[in-house]
Amino acid sequence: MNATFSPLTPKRVTQRLLALAWLLVATTSCWAGDRLLGTSGVSQVEGAAGGGLTPWAVIGGNGSSDQVGASAYATHIRTQGKFNLNIQGVAVGVKNRVEVSMARWSFKFSDTVPGKSAQMNVLGAKVRVLGDAVYDQDVWWPQVSVGFQHKHNEDFKLVPTLLGATRGSDTDWYVAATKVWLGAAWGRNVLGNLTLRATRANQFGILGFGGDLGNRHQLMPEASLAVLVRDDLAVGAEWRAKPDRLSAFKEENAWDAFVAWFPHRNLSLTAAWLELGNIADKPNQRSLYLSAQVGF
Repeated sequence: MNATFSPLTPKRVTQRLLALAWLLVATTSCWAGDRLLGTSGVSQVEGAAGGGLTPWAVIGGNGSSDQVGASAYATHIRTQGKFNLNIQGVAVGVKNRVEVSMARWSFKFSDTVPGKSAQMNVLGAKVRVLGDAVYDQDVWWPQVSVGFQHKHNEDFKLVPTLLGATRGSDTDWYVAATKVWLGAAWGRNVLGNLTLRATRANQFGILGFGGDLGNRHQLMPEASLAVLVRDDLAVGAEWRAKPDRLSAFKEENAWDAFVAWFPHRNLSLTAAWLELGNIADKPNQRSLYLSAQVGF
């Protein structure tokens, strides 16, 4: 008897991890983690725990220092220029110390390149090295984590090469600092985050990495500020600087204003107004950002 096996591609790995995370959540929701609701953030576009745009120092999942947690998410972005981005991913947090994440991007180029799309896989990891964002209220220093996000653009030889990008795979390195101030704003909890990222990604990696204007990693700042107006509702804003490596178009920074709702300890829903600036040949691209996450 002959057997045929399909290759274990990054897409298949992501799909299987998504299915596993959903199964774990469905079968273990009765013993959800012990962390304060909302303080582990949501799923960032590249898969890490944080805000929608930027990774925070917090570790994914709801697990405390003696638990393992996990989350799975799906995000949809469609700009008014009809660029279309769908993202699915998973993250696993171990003992509120280490996080491993994966994400799968599918981006359609609209009428800029009719009928064409770009697929990108992201593998990330993060380690908490200092502090606790929530429980270290008696000290000034934040929780600090260091991490990386390795990105592989499967369609590098299509649009990125034509625009002058020099590589299809690369790794972003970052350090993030997050602090929660309990009851700091009229009795409401406040979260602040600063991230410094070393990157040479063009449009997060959709248009490859590096280019004719430079091929070295560049340090770019990112910031988030959120207020928990209720125990289950957070509002805030984020800003992310991006390198400008391609002379074919000027890349601009991104920012958003968001609302994150936590109707259940195992579920979060996020909506945001997202400003992306120039994308390829289309200026002033903006979009409604929608994301759902399940976790334990």
